[in-house]
Amino acid sequence: MNISNLLQDYQSGASTPERVISRILERLDAYPGVWISRFSDDMLMARARDLQARGPQGLPLYGIPFAVKDNIDVLGLPTTAACPAFSYRPTKDATVVFRLLEAGAICLGKTNLDQFATGLVGTRSPHGVPENPYGKDFIPGGSSCGSAVAVARDLAAFSLGTDTAGSGRIPAAFNNLFGWKPTRGTVSTHGVVPACRTLDCVSVFANSAGDLQIISQVISGFDPADSFSRPGTFLPARRVRRIGIPRASQLVFFGDADYASLWETKIKNLRSEGFEIIERDFQPFLDAARLLYEGPWLTERYLATRELLNSRPEVFHPVTRQIIQKGKEGSAVMAFEAQYQLADLKRQSEAAWESVDVICTPTAGTIHRVSEVEADPIRLNSNLGTYTNFLNLLDLCAVAAPAGFRKDGMPFGVTYIAPAFMDRSLLAFAGAAWDQEGTLDLAVCGAHMTGLPLNSQLTSRGAIFVREARTSHEYRMVALDEKRPGLFRVRENGTSLPMEIWRLPLTEVGSFLAGIPSPLGLGRVRLEGGGDVCGFLCEVSETPNKPDISDFAGWRSYLNRS
Repeated sequence: MNISNLLQDYQSGASTPERVISRILERLDAYPGVWISRFSDDMLMARARDLQARGPQGLPLYGIPFAVKDNIDVLGLPTTAACPAFSYRPTKDATVVFRLLEAGAICLGKTNLDQFATGLVGTRSPHGVPENPYGKDFIPGGSSCGSAVAVARDLAAFSLGTDTAGSGRIPAAFNNLFGWKPTRGTVSTHGVVPACRTLDCVSVFANSAGDLQIISQVISGFDPADSFSRPGTFLPARRVRRIGIPRASQLVFFGDADYASLWETKIKNLRSEGFEIIERDFQPFLDAARLLYEGPWLTERYLATRELLNSRPEVFHPVTRQIIQKGKEGSAVMAFEAQYQLADLKRQSEAAWESVDVICTPTAGTIHRVSEVEADPIRLNSNLGTYTNFLNLLDLCAVAAPAGFRKDGMPFGVTYIAPAFMDRSLLAFAGAAWDQEGTLDLAVCGAHMTGLPLNSQLTSRGAIFVREARTSHEYRMVALDEKRPGLFRVRENGTSLPMEIWRLPLTEVGSFLAGIPSPLGLGRVRLEGGGDVCGFLCEVSETPNKPDISDFAGWRSYLNRS
């Protein structure tokens, strides 16, 4: 179940929100440990019927079911952070939930988590351990365990988690999902129970990077109600060519030969796809990761829970209490020392970005069994944070992506990392680099480009933005009307014109092309620098009486003419 498939079914009449919710309700409670609370069947069906009566116009997430981690406020359901004694009834939705509901999505309920979002394992909850769909003996990952399993079990098309130390990436890797940890402050945390308030991010789980792109457009943006919200927008997507990876001597897999082999295979595949792989010194990142639980940021966790912890420590999960209580030991001296150390490490880490566009790491070095974590809960949890703990401290964004399976069937994942505000480039690249089989790369030069009126015809079909490109110097462009350009090849007096390349699932190509009117058709467009790609070309016989707009250097520039 993913967003593009559901939207297509709704558009074609093959399904309705009411039918989808009805099917979900048949199995919503089939998997113990996933939900802490949820809306009643009647309320969910009423929401679906209300949406159908309104219709999909203006609702980019029309009828899309989603789940919410139970440290994020949803009006009508308690917020517990997996601690019943902490429970309260919010008076309004968290900003991120409000934006999703306004976009037409259907909130199913609240999901299980490592208590107070403290853990990467998914085993620290009084509500049990959500069963990993790929192996019941293995951990689902945390802290956003219920949210990840809800998507992996097809109970929701996407879900919200939070990510302070890796809680939006580790569960993605262990459940064969995509997980987006946005740039800090770009998605509001207003209405989110804090773990480390200066570092917390709302994260998203989905079945594809394309779905994450759609959701990111809905939930991102400045929120004056959030003191840590950052003004500004994501930077435009740019092509990724150079991928940095840690030096081989800095990689750790904790004895997991399968994960080590899968990592080598992934890097080999990226090379074969034409990416330049560059080893970089990863030590500053690893040193920063250790600060998260060894430095004063642990005191932030104590601040978030101190009233309850000091008055009723017995209501905490034993491991959670053991970890958070250490935050009492914090001091101003420790805080400043750690800030100075972090500043030094951040400056050292900047050298890694001088020659690469993104950095790729394993999401985790291994996966543990539930029994192993219960026997050694803190050390094994710490191992899982090796490649995740540094992200928010160093102000980076990340997308976790599936990357294969061990011999026993357990998933392996990698994480793509970029500097702050590079989320669009990262989401586009993560989807393009994941799986090129069963897809068609399609060049568009008009209203289907990013931010233009027909772009949703691509995104609703699961298309992934790959990169910007240009034609070779043998093309002209006319304005067929105020909505469409016509690109055609000429023998002389041609020029190079800008395009975007999108990766479209082959199963969606037919329905997409069926909506393209004459005189446009699909052909091969030659690219600047060599090679070609499928793209829209105009019948030359239709161009003589149309205004030539080639000198505007592209459709977007033509639309912005004064």
